[in-house]
Amino acid sequence: MSSKENGRDKPVKNPIHDEQLRRQKAEELGAEVLGISRNELYLNMRFMDVALARFRFMPWNEGKGLGTDGAAVYFSPMHLLRMYKSSRTAVNRAYLHMTFHCLFAHVFDTGDRDEALWDISCDIAVEYLMDSLYLHCTYRHASPLRKKVYRAVKDHLKAASAQGIYRMLKEQEWDHGALCAEFYVDDHSIWRNEGTRQGSPQRKQQWDEAREQMQTEMETFAKESAEDAPELYDQIRAQNRERYDYREFLRKFAVLREEMKVDMDSFDYIFYNYGLSVYGNMPLIEPQETKESVKIEEFVIVIDTSMSCRGELVRNFLEQTYAILCESESFFTKIRIHILQCDDKVRQDKVITSMEELKSYMEDLTIAGLGGTDFRPAFAYVDELLAKGVFGKLKGLIYFTDGYGIFPVRMPPYETAFVFMEEDYRDVDVPPWAIKLIVEPEQFTADRRQ
Repeated sequence: MSSKENGRDKPVKNPIHDEQLRRQKAEELGAEVLGISRNELYLNMRFMDVALARFRFMPWNEGKGLGTDGAAVYFSPMHLLRMYKSSRTAVNRAYLHMTFHCLFAHVFDTGDRDEALWDISCDIAVEYLMDSLYLHCTYRHASPLRKKVYRAVKDHLKAASAQGIYRMLKEQEWDHGALCAEFYVDDHSIWRNEGTRQGSPQRKQQWDEAREQMQTEMETFAKESAEDAPELYDQIRAQNRERYDYREFLRKFAVLREEMKVDMDSFDYIFYNYGLSVYGNMPLIEPQETKESVKIEEFVIVIDTSMSCRGELVRNFLEQTYAILCESESFFTKIRIHILQCDDKVRQDKVITSMEELKSYMEDLTIAGLGGTDFRPAFAYVDELLAKGVFGKLKGLIYFTDGYGIFPVRMPPYETAFVFMEEDYRDVDVPPWAIKLIVEPEQFTADRRQ
């Protein structure tokens, strides 16, 4: 459109068109800002090249800040430009903050938790990691509250995972509002969108692959960089480690044999009814009187009662093991479970032959020992029991420990697993003949609800 003025055409302003141009320009500048931030982070952490490049940039005009669903960084253009104008470091931190959320699977975790507290825990976990890097492009002065939280994390947790921090915040009294204000960076509501949840399995797999490649880079070409970021390297290794389903693992210690029990699975009603109809009271087939069952019969649980294993962790492990064993199909009529308490000596051997005895043992549990850690006495003791013929079909031994002790050199004649609770886990190399099992407290909670 135009109008005449002094014989010349003068363009007429279109407010709607001008607003669209301004928005488009802001979106282009916002994407450019994120690209600059990504490149700056890459120059400082080359081992994160795959992870940093996984995002596409999407304007988020209905949003008020930044957020990610694991595939894209969604940004409010004006919010991002104001942030960049105020501090390039803030943008770098936000980009790395969201990358860490994806690397450590916070975006894809759908556990049954207090959402607000889980959001705070995830933010603290990634901010703790960033502040441990001491990179010029992400450095910020730590406030007194931030320092206080970091001290609590170091004092109470061996690994600064979001799960561990969540448990710490539930057990201790903290001002959650103050924590949210201090550590808030991105909008987590996008994690719980229906679209995000539907695409989570594929995106999580892609981030798992990026994290595994990142560990490889840190262990080879970027080894010096990994040495400068020990906290990050330890968290990457911990996240990449193999996890097990404890319920399925416990079933590996089952013994296959026939049990005197009607096997209704092999019973054919057609032949049974046909026989009754033709011969009156003579069925052509009856159910088998024995059934081949997979059940727990004999095994050993060893509890490391050294000073490094806290009593509440031991109780938690036994409680959850008891909950799994309480399944109606877990036991034969006769069972024999030895529960040993051992530090540098075998302090106690409790023989459990029924669910009632196991429940009674749990109610009166007293930790005996609290000395040093030596795994050899427990294995020597079990070998003596085998030599005496105490066990008929010992399937295996489960050793609950923190792993810091002396391992036997010789492989025992039964399966062995060393079990670590994730909240107390530090990487330990177990002997090649043993299974290293890392279990999560949340998994046990889910088991109890089933």
